[in-house]
Order: sequence, then structure tokens, then C-alpha cells
Amino acid sequence: MGLFKTFFGKVKQGLARTRSGFVGGLRHVLQGHRLSHDLLEQIEMRLIQADVGVKTAVELRRDIQAAWERGEIETGDHALEYLKQQLAAYWPDQDRQLHFAESGPTVILVVGINGSGKTTSIAKVARALRDEGRSVMLAACDTFRAAAVEQLEIWAGRLGVEVVKGDKPGGDPGAVAYKAAEMAAARGTDVLLVDTAGRLHTQKHLMEQLAKIRRVLERKVEGAPHETILVLDATTGQNAVNQATIFAEATPVTGVFLAKLDGTARGGIVVAIHEQLNIPVKFIGVGERPEDVEPFDPAAFVEAMFEPA
Repeated sequence: MGLFKTFFGKVKQGLARTRSGFVGGLRHVLQGHRLSHDLLEQIEMRLIQADVGVKTAVELRRDIQAAWERGEIETGDHALEYLKQQLAAYWPDQDRQLHFAESGPTVILVVGINGSGKTTSIAKVARALRDEGRSVMLAACDTFRAAAVEQLEIWAGRLGVEVVKGDKPGGDPGAVAYKAAEMAAARGTDVLLVDTAGRLHTQKHLMEQLAKIRRVLERKVEGAPHETILVLDATTGQNAVNQATIFAEATPVTGVFLAKLDGTARGGIVVAIHEQLNIPVKFIGVGERPEDVEPFDPAAFVEAMFEPA
């Protein structure tokens, strides 16, 4: 897949807060000191603060302690390098590719709560697809918020892609999905990106609308939706994991777009998402511009976290 080639410099820049807050804090505590039980507890605490999750933090601390007790590492500097190696090896082989339909439009359904960065993330994916030479259409199925439709229209205008919307605010999002799928198929559009209303598990009617949109897309385009991408706000930490759990129960999710990673020092949330949900993080947002999106590459991610400033 040519889409979203990893640029290490952009990932490093996007992880500046995590690198200075989490890794920088660890370096301050560990460097120049012999390893001790107190330092091991410091490592565990800072892992938890970085939002890797309590279970994973405890496991990583135990791994470092076991290596220390075996005499494999002796100093805080050794422990930091050992932690980097453990994190780099933490992710199993997962399918993090964006998959395209063999024929007809590829339909990508995008879900997430309001404020997660969903619409901007759609624009980032649309731009990358467009720059790769694919034709793109947007479907404004968040009909419950006029501002959401307007925001999607603004992005579409900037990117030079078409957007399909309803005839009036508050209309049936299923009807918009139907219209967009029909138009995308008729025009030979490569990719249809479908925005949906930001919803919480307490909003049953919106969850039902999401299910309806899926059914409409399934009927109109074979194999659709080919991807269901959940946008999560990295700055919300463990709350993002809770949101992912709720959405995964409501609809099949094929991947996560972790937005606003540049705005938090708790980049360890990527680890927690894998550990607790086993949903692949496919993309990370590393800035506010449309081009500030990267594929999630675990090795590059960990290297960027630990790279000296």
C-alpha cells in the first residue's frame, strides 16, 4: 500500500510532548543511578501516568525486575533501554493496512463522538487518498448537527472533492448514505468516506441510526463498509479506551484513527488500546494540518518516543 508512507520526522515531532513528559521524566529519574526497587516503582508509576494501562504497566515493570534479578541489567540507563526494547516488541503482527474493494467504490465508515476530531480526521484521510491519485467523495451523514455538515463542506472545498448531503438539516442520515453510495457507484468514484453523527452509548437512537447506515451501505455496495474507522481523541487518555469498547460493542470496528496525539504527553494510550481491545491502530494524527497524518508503525512510534530531543 502506497498510502500514508511513514515519515519519521513527522512522527517524532508529533510525539514531542510524550517524549519530553513520559520518556524525559523517566530519563531524569533513571539516568546515572543503579537500579533499585524504588526505581522500579517509579517506572511503573510513570507508565501508568502515560496511559499504557495498569495491567500493562505492572507487566512491564515485572519484566524489567526479572531482567534485573537475573543480572541482565544493572542501572537505570539499562532499564530505560530494556523498556524501549520491550515496547518495540510489544505489538504482534496485525493488519494495519487500509483495504480497498476489488470493484466499485471502497466505502469507509467513520465513527466517533463529537469533539474527537472525526471530521478533521476524515479530511486527512481524504487528502492522502486524493494525493495518491484516487477519486474521493464525502457523505455528510451527521445530519443532526448543521455545523458538522458545514465543516465537512469546508474541507471538501479545500481539498477539491465532492460532498453529498441531505436536503435539509436533521434529515435521515440513511437517505444521505443511500444517495452517496448510489452517486459514488454511478460516477466510478474510488473511495466514499462516510461521516456519521457523534454518539455515546446512552444515545440509543443514534446507535440505531448507525446500524441503519451500515445496512443501507451493505445493500448498495457489495462488501460495504469495507472499513469502519473509529476516531479517538488521544488527549482523553483512558476515556478513549472506554469509548472504543462501547463502539466495538455497537458496530464492527476494523481500525482506529488516534487523533490529537501531538496534544498529549500520554502517548502510551496506543499500548492500552492494543492491550484492552486488540483493535489495530491504523493511523495517528500528529498535527492540525490536513497532511499531519501517519500510518501507525509500532517500531517507528517507539523509536520516536525514545529519540533524544
